[in-house]
Amino acid sequence: MRAETSPAARRAGAFAAVAVALFCIQLDFFALNLAIPEIAAELGVTVSAAQWTLSAYMLAIGCFFIIGGRVGDVFGRRGSLLAGIALFAAGSAGCALAPGLGPLVAARIVQGVGAAFVFPVSVSVITNTFPAESRAAALGAVFGVANIGTALGPFVGGGFTEGPGWRWIFWLMAPLSLLSLLTALVYVPDSRDTSAPRRLDLAGCALIVCSLAALTLAVERGDAWGWGSARTLLCFALAVTAGALFPVRERHARHPLVDLRLLHNVPYVLVTGMGSLANMGYGVTVFLATLYLQDVRGLSPLLAGTVFLAPALLVAVSGPLGARLGRHMRPTAVMALAGAIAGTGMYALAGAGAWWLYVPVFAWCGLGLGLGWTYSGVATQQVVAPERAGEASGVLLTFLVTLGAIALAGTAAAISAMTPQHPPEDVYDAILRLGGVVIVAAAAAVMAVRHRLVVLGRIPPLSLRADAAAAAREPGRRP
Repeated sequence: MRAETSPAARRAGAFAAVAVALFCIQLDFFALNLAIPEIAAELGVTVSAAQWTLSAYMLAIGCFFIIGGRVGDVFGRRGSLLAGIALFAAGSAGCALAPGLGPLVAARIVQGVGAAFVFPVSVSVITNTFPAESRAAALGAVFGVANIGTALGPFVGGGFTEGPGWRWIFWLMAPLSLLSLLTALVYVPDSRDTSAPRRLDLAGCALIVCSLAALTLAVERGDAWGWGSARTLLCFALAVTAGALFPVRERHARHPLVDLRLLHNVPYVLVTGMGSLANMGYGVTVFLATLYLQDVRGLSPLLAGTVFLAPALLVAVSGPLGARLGRHMRPTAVMALAGAIAGTGMYALAGAGAWWLYVPVFAWCGLGLGLGWTYSGVATQQVVAPERAGEASGVLLTFLVTLGAIALAGTAAAISAMTPQHPPEDVYDAILRLGGVVIVAAAAAVMAVRHRLVVLGRIPPLSLRADAAAAAREPGRRP
């Protein structure tokens, strides 16, 4: 039984529980990349085999985002959040104690499923706990705390890798997750979509998991297996088949997992598309910077993690900054601004060789990319109804993670194909320039589409001077 608490205390407690949980997930994800060589050495496996600790996590988290968000909407967000945090904590302890690669990968899958429930449900918990006037600020602050985990991830991972060992990454996660669980148990109020019956489209769940699992497996392991190998082609075929059957099922399901009308919401599609590109750019930039700093510059994992502190600090700042900008700009406009900053930063980073220029440009790049993928989580909540918050967040996060994995796989394949003929540094620069141009072009396209919709009278103009009555009728909706 939860103790009776005031609304203000419930909001503060829910904020703390969600922020700590998301902090743990972000820290865990960005800390483990630098530990892969040590994991391989300690467990007596190849580095390629040790990569399964990352691939399995991505596989689990990508497959269950939509399900996690919808389960929270339908069956109750409090119980779903508690279950997700408990799974993540148990998986963290399992990773720390794993005697070999198999148990470690299994524990990472448990972590991934837990994280897949925590992320979308956390967003919908904040959306449904805070009033409309403070909702965006609360979401921005939550993502700001989570992005501190992003900022500290490479530094903590490098420090533990060179110090007490990679297992301490997970030992750090376990008590923090337990603290989040206990706080949520006391303070998080329950909420759900009261218009939806307590039923889940199991056939839709099976199809989306099958499609995303096959796609994620193909893009994560395609370079190791060979892009033309039977395993890779079979995974792609399975992903396409299940993916094509999913919308057919959802159109005819009595209680669909995803209401496909969500994709008719053009502002939501624009925000999701821009956020996905920003997340792809972030993953690719971090990956290339890691290779550049260690392979070209010859830095140790700890020193490389230190260089990441400047951009990661601005990533952390991007959460509250997005919420502040959202008071003066439409969500789509904030996303376009983020794309312009991110794209110019990626392009400039390719030409920044000297340290005095590389670090501030890397920080500028981190600000834009962080604002893009962080604010997308806030913006989607502003352009959909609160009762569908979990579903909208789950779909967004699925696109972010799946397309991010595809971008990383494509980057790794491009590097493998181009490095025999060109120096690695030139390859990294070419990929960064291409990514920068694509993101800037996408930002321009978002504003062009938005302008067209304004002309057609389908969405409000860029100015936030809106009729007070309309704002009261649709609080928090600013496409």
